[in-house]
Amino acid sequence: MREITLRIENMHCDACVRRVKQALEKVDGAQVGDVRVGAARLQVPEHLPDGAVVSAVEKAGYPASVER
Repeated sequence: MREITLRIENMHCDACVRRVKQALEKVDGAQVGDVRVGAARLQVPEHLPDGAVVSAVEKAGYPASVER
């Protein structure tokens, strides 16, 4: 497993945080850690591309990118 941090735009409230957390929990193999306004930390399998996680958040309506 590896840890990644996502920078998530347009998250402004607890409802946004819940929506993003639910989207991340649907990513197979991802273990969601800390989700807060503007960012999320999670553990993902080595083989899971960052794009899969970013895509899940974007489908929930929030632009996202992996923080480097």
